[in-house]
Amino acid sequence: MTELRQRLAGLSMRARLLWGILLPVGLIVAINTVSLYRDTLRAVDTAYDRTLLASAKAIGELLGVDGSGEQARLVAAVPYAALEAFETDSRSRLYFRVLGFKGEMVSGYDDLPAWQGKLPDQGAYPALVDFYDDTFRGEPVRMAVLLQPVSGQTGMGLATIQVAETLALRRSLARQVLLHTLWRQAALLGIIAVVVWAVVQRATRPVRELSAALRERDADDLSPLQAPGLPAELAPLIVATNDALDRQARLLEHQKRFVRDASHQLRTPLAVLKVQVQSARQGDVEPQQALAEIDTTVARATQLATQMLALARAEQMRQQRDDMPVLDWADIVRAMALDLAPLIAKQRLDFDIHTEAAPIASHEWALRELTRNLLHNAIQHTPAGGRLAIALTVQAGSARLLIADGGPGLTPEQQQRLFLPFAVGEGSEGSGLGLAICQALVHSLGGQITLGNRVDGGRVVGLDARVDLPLHA
Repeated sequence: MTELRQRLAGLSMRARLLWGILLPVGLIVAINTVSLYRDTLRAVDTAYDRTLLASAKAIGELLGVDGSGEQARLVAAVPYAALEAFETDSRSRLYFRVLGFKGEMVSGYDDLPAWQGKLPDQGAYPALVDFYDDTFRGEPVRMAVLLQPVSGQTGMGLATIQVAETLALRRSLARQVLLHTLWRQAALLGIIAVVVWAVVQRATRPVRELSAALRERDADDLSPLQAPGLPAELAPLIVATNDALDRQARLLEHQKRFVRDASHQLRTPLAVLKVQVQSARQGDVEPQQALAEIDTTVARATQLATQMLALARAEQMRQQRDDMPVLDWADIVRAMALDLAPLIAKQRLDFDIHTEAAPIASHEWALRELTRNLLHNAIQHTPAGGRLAIALTVQAGSARLLIADGGPGLTPEQQQRLFLPFAVGEGSEGSGLGLAICQALVHSLGGQITLGNRVDGGRVVGLDARVDLPLHA
């Protein structure tokens, strides 16, 4: 069964339609042919049974009665020539036997099989006759048994007349009808096959033209397909293909932008690193100072490369959102707070955290990266001894993470610009990718992120970073 399915899966649309139409039609034709053959045999039997009945009646006309009373007996002088008029073809033969009033043999073939049946309740002919199939001398025959009343001047009785006819002619006529029917049915199947092939050939022409157009496209051509002549049934395929091309175009553009930004951003720390190495070789600075500067530059370059890779992974996750595990965001928030506890302690921050269970469909690294970046930014911008609060709450089918720091807040221009890659706020020493990564991760998870100043008495007292993510159903 599996092998058959694999073979069917490899068939073309034309072959599938041909087989899908011809197989059931062929099955119907076969059933109809068998039924027609049986109906033809019954019709032939009905027609030729008249000849058998006429033969039996002709024999009955030649019977007489000899004797009277209990001594009455049936006499017959039936030459075989009396049946020649009823032989319609040289392929058929007639045999007869006449039994007397007491079942004694009177005339005909003594070895003809005896009648074992009974008269039908409602026969097709107005006579005491029974028709059935039997075998005589190893050959199938059609048998007619006629109960014929015979009377004479001296007595009367009921004679049994059996007439058998070979079936060669009947079967030959039925086969002729069958062959003629098969030829017509075969011609019908051939016409259906030709029509289906022609219709499919014409119907699939736009598909072949579209395939040719796709093959002739340049490798970097991801513009939408324009196919106004395609059938309406293929419109969903064109829409899905254009959606796939649009996703590929966005992904390709992101990759190009990533390569461009990476080459631009990594050029500066690499150039600085090269100058520092040359200065160390020439002895312009002390070895320990040179190593410290090189270590700082390498650390910044490493952080930049790590964040750029995280940004690329976030964009890739936006393209592939299926089959993500379900995680409790609260566990990750507490784990990130514990990882950054040394920085919180170093700043002597008044820290508060509150979490509620929040099942989110996401990769663990995405939630960790999102939470770490927001919390790290809040710690950096909160002055020593300030207040930092984290609250993860669940409401209306979504989870909200609120990180409230005690920093100086942002100007409106900074709020619009800080989500852009490599945009650095005032006094920041980062690479400018943290918030861009957070925004990409939030959008890939179907959520929203906002930054807003917290105002008290007309004065900015801090910044609120708010992230809303949909809960897993």
